Amino acid sequence: MRIFLFLFSLLLLTSCAKDTKQDIDVSGIEAHTVIDRFDTRFFTATPDQIPELKKDYPYLFPAQFHDSVWENKMTDKYEKELFAETQKVFGDFKKEEEQLNALFKHIKYYFPEFKEPKVITLISSVDADNRVILADSLLLISLDVYLGKDHKFYSDFPKYERQNFNPSHLIVDVAFRFAEQIVPGSRDKSFVSRMIYEGKKVVLVEHLLPEVPEEEILGYTTDQMDWANENEAEVWKYFIENQLLFSNDPELSRRFIDEAPFSKFYTANDQDSPGRIGVWFGRNIVESYLEHNDIPLKKMLVTPNEIIFKKSKYKPKK
Repeated sequence: MRIFLFLFSLLLLTSCAKDTKQDIDVSGIEAHTVIDRFDTRFFTATPDQIPELKKDYPYLFPAQFHDSVWENKMTDKYEKELFAETQKVFGDFKKEEEQLNALFKHIKYYFPEFKEPKVITLISSVDADNRVILADSLLLISLDVYLGKDHKFYSDFPKYERQNFNPSHLIVDVAFRFAEQIVPGSRDKSFVSRMIYEGKKVVLVEHLLPEVPEEEILGYTTDQMDWANENEAEVWKYFIENQLLFSNDPELSRRFIDEAPFSKFYTANDQDSPGRIGVWFGRNIVESYLEHNDIPLKKMLVTPNEIIFKKSKYKPKK
């Protein structure tokens, strides 16, 4: 049974009070976080224990691969070094377990039917595209993608991508995996709708991780946050003057929403801007909507994006 089978039906249920990050008390909510350090078990095992590992973790051993593949991984010098480095950074995993437990409590606050997944930690040979996988009752986390942005294993990754390969960003990626399952898509493919869809996910994660700084959630540096705040009015003016807000041009996602080293205005100063500036604007529009409308977080998530935009009263800061 999928984790969120019942959650979409719960989204329309509202409470009387408006939710804010500051007034949430989760101290009375119980969460049972189960951590299974598969990475430790695998790399401290011997090749003759592979059949036992396959029996205990069938979802991690695709049938088409011969046991020799796993034996080679288990004994490979590079893989063993990856494991050793993750042990240095994550050790007993206690801090991360506390963060996951707090996250699960906040999810339960908004979605009482939520069932905590079993957390499996592993080494993925730095598979950045699949660093966190949420599948049914399992949450798979590749620890070797969070060793620190300047780690030697990340030298082949572009700077903007490895910027968030830090231990502090692990819990953010986990929260976004849940947000992606919770926030429904929209048939409205206009640029502003796409921004608001991304903004809904960011605002939800901000509510689920109230102790995490906004720049960490957005994946921005302090300088990038400063640029966004200082240029908010000018960028919004650019969107308006170029009639981008209601355009269905898919290229706008590549320019302003997708992961990138910078946003693309096609000017000489583009490289000064942070990537995904459209996500930042979507978050601001959603927050403005919540500020000007007495509506709970859950109901906002299923409110059509065009309504959120119209009722947000969003205006960039001068």
